Parts: sequence; C-alpha cells; structure tokens
Amino acid sequence: MSPKTTTSAPSPLKGHHTVISDKAFGSLTRVRLETPEAIATAANERHRTSVAEVAAAGDLFLVAADHPARAALSVGKDRLAMANRRSLLERLAIALEHPRVDGVLASADVIEDLLLLGLLDDKLVIGSMNRGGLSGSVWELDDRFTGYDAPHIDAMGFDGGKMLLRIDRNDRDTRTTLEAASRAVTDLADRSLMAMIEPLPAHRSAEGAVTITSDPDDLIHVIAVASGIGATSAHTWLKLPVVPDIERVIETTTLPCLLLGGDIGADPDATYAGWQRALLIPQVHGLVAGRALLYPGDGDVKSAVDRATGLLEGGRHD
Repeated sequence: MSPKTTTSAPSPLKGHHTVISDKAFGSLTRVRLETPEAIATAANERHRTSVAEVAAAGDLFLVAADHPARAALSVGKDRLAMANRRSLLERLAIALEHPRVDGVLASADVIEDLLLLGLLDDKLVIGSMNRGGLSGSVWELDDRFTGYDAPHIDAMGFDGGKMLLRIDRNDRDTRTTLEAASRAVTDLADRSLMAMIEPLPAHRSAEGAVTITSDPDDLIHVIAVASGIGATSAHTWLKLPVVPDIERVIETTTLPCLLLGGDIGADPDATYAGWQRALLIPQVHGLVAGRALLYPGDGDVKSAVDRATGLLEGGRHD
C-alpha cells in the first residue's frame, strides 16, 4: 500500500487575523452533505452592493482566489501552497474583513464556502468562468468554460464574471477560447453584469510550456482584441498586468481597467511602486490581487492588505 500523500504546509499566518473555528470549518462539508440548498439560500439572503456603487466611491479592490480550480496551486517555491483549503479560507477571511476590500473573485466552490461562512455581505462577488485550461496541460490555451456561466452568476445575485483570455497566434487553441469568451461577454452584458476579461499575450515553447510575455507591444495587441469581443463592450472591464511603459499600453482602450496583482516578485518595493504609478492612469480604476496578498513571504496577510489598500488611497481619481 502506498503512503498517503499530504499537501505542503503554507507559510504560517502572522499578526491579528480572523480564525475559522473547527466547528465553522467542519460545517462546510456537513451543509453540503445534509442541506446543500443552504448555499442558494445564503446567496439570496446576502446583503448586496453593486459595481456602480463601489466604483462611485473610489477604485475597486478585489481579492482573487480562483487559482486552485485551474490547478495553479504554487506560490513561489511551494508547489502546493494553495491546496490547503482551510488556510486559503482563513487568508481570505483576513482580507475580506478589511473595510477597503470590496470583494472577491473566485470559483464556485470557494465562493460557496465564503457564503456559508457569512463573509460576503456588502462585498462584490465575481465568478470565475473558464478554468479548463489547466496549468501545465497540453490543452492549456484551449481554456474551456468549465466554471460559472452568465445565467448562474445572475441567479446567485453576483456582480459579474471573469474570463482568462491568453492569446498565442501560433496556437490553434486560442481561437476556441476567443470564441467562447466572446459569447460570455455578450451573455453577461445582456444581464447588465460585469464582464472582466484578463487578456494576456502567451507563447508556447518548443517543449510545450506556456509563458506570458511582458512585452508592451504584445500586450497592446491583446488589449485591442479583448476590447472588441462580444456584441457590446458596455459592461466590459479589463484586468491587466503592470508591464514596462504601462501608460502607453493602456492608451489602447477606453474600457475601465483593473491591475493584475500577480506574484509580488523578488523586489516588493518595486512591485508596489509599479502598481501605484499605474493607478494614476485615467482608465485604471482598481486592483485585483491574489497570491501576492494572501501568501506574503512573512505570512502577515493583514499588513500586505494594508499596504495595497494604501496605494488605492493615493491613486484615487478626482
């Protein structure tokens, strides 16, 4: 008999944080076993806000946790950092209790856990739609819509849907994802829901590995494509990485943009400085950060969130 495999232990949390009790965590599985309809009830009873209300008050700040559903579990050198669900939920709880955090972007399982824990009142909820392009798979750029669709996002009373749109002109799988994303944009807009597109220039190496390029001209091309998909762009937002010459890059669109937090990198000060500079661009109206804030090197999620939200105060538009 082979030994049981275990997930790696994520970096320990530090500082003041909300602890999810054993009882509360255990109830998540019990509800799914005994009263799964409680998930829809929790969504229906959630105190809601709206994208328009939040945007009117200032730049948006969302925490992203849709990585596990695409098998993207690594943070730094820890290949399974995001695999521990209780740790992930505790980190999200810390972030969501911050008054300047406006909401969450996640897959259905994570959102439902947060609903059952009562952590999503007065928060924006964006459902992740295409999670089928599994990290490291041979079909990675054929990024199928295996998560939320527009009717279910609407029925749950959520605020929009997010789609990953990696474009590689040398990979035929891109066209399938592009067509599916176009339909999703239209379906969301028909319901007056945000369509959040994350367009990224991709390249598949001879060995089959998919990488994202940071060349400004490459990003300009994919922004131009993403801005024009669907039957209307009235409800489309773009989620963009901060690359060199970002001011020129964002001149490509008039759509509202959110900055992609991504990994904090080896030089956190430089990363934060780049975010702060980009937040001054007129089209930029907030930040979506995931692993950079949920799994900081020192384990202090609260301090990481405090620092990031401080940038928004300095970067707000008049």
